[in-house]
Amino acid sequence: MTSLSGKTALVTGSTSGIGLGIALSLAKAGANLILNGFGDASAVIAEVAQFGGKVGHHPADVSDPAQIADMIAYAEREFGGVDILVNNAGIQHVASVEDFPVERWDSIIAINLSSVFHSTRLSLPGMRAKGWGRIINIASVHGQVGSVGKAAYVAAKHGVIGLTKVVGLETAKSNVTCNAICPGWVLTPLVQKQIDDRIATGIEPQQAQHDLLAEKQPSLEFVTPPQLGELVLFLCSEAGSQVRGAAWNIDGGWLAQ
Repeated sequence: MTSLSGKTALVTGSTSGIGLGIALSLAKAGANLILNGFGDASAVIAEVAQFGGKVGHHPADVSDPAQIADMIAYAEREFGGVDILVNNAGIQHVASVEDFPVERWDSIIAINLSSVFHSTRLSLPGMRAKGWGRIINIASVHGQVGSVGKAAYVAAKHGVIGLTKVVGLETAKSNVTCNAICPGWVLTPLVQKQIDDRIATGIEPQQAQHDLLAEKQPSLEFVTPPQLGELVLFLCSEAGSQVRGAAWNIDGGWLAQ
């Protein structure tokens, strides 16, 4: 197991779902954790803290660059900076392009793409100064293929992969790496809503889940947050040190089709 003792990881959108799963994997490997998300995080902090590392929480709304800057300043002040940055926060809205609400487009681009840029640009100087860092962007298979009704999400995730490549090149001669992970279907609240929408049409729950998976994911199984967490640990390890600017699919065969 990769030991991350003495390292500090910041995971955005980490009070539930994929982000929490990744945070738990990093904590198990010995990292200190900075969690991010809205609301009372006391229960999540306690869950992550059971592994013995220092745990903090910052409630930054990552659609706001000023709040991201405050979060990075908090990390520097309370933890000595960010060694591992996992850009995970994301939102979704489904509508055709001509019906897509402009304000929803703007918020999805801000949270799913612009926040990755701001947190990266603010974390990089500290990583370079320390001589080590890992930036891991949670993109999506939708960063490489499209789906009907998801214009903003697909555009943002394609942008995340492009940004990942640029940062990977700009840090190529350093001990800082930048990569993207591209999950297929993970049973998060965002995906559960799509299942619930099918159930609302009269389809049985088990059938609704099966049908969603069958459309895209040949394994007919969800990717799990712990699996994503293990991939993050690999990218943080010495074995992953020459993985740079990559978009790593973990999608049950979605993109093999």
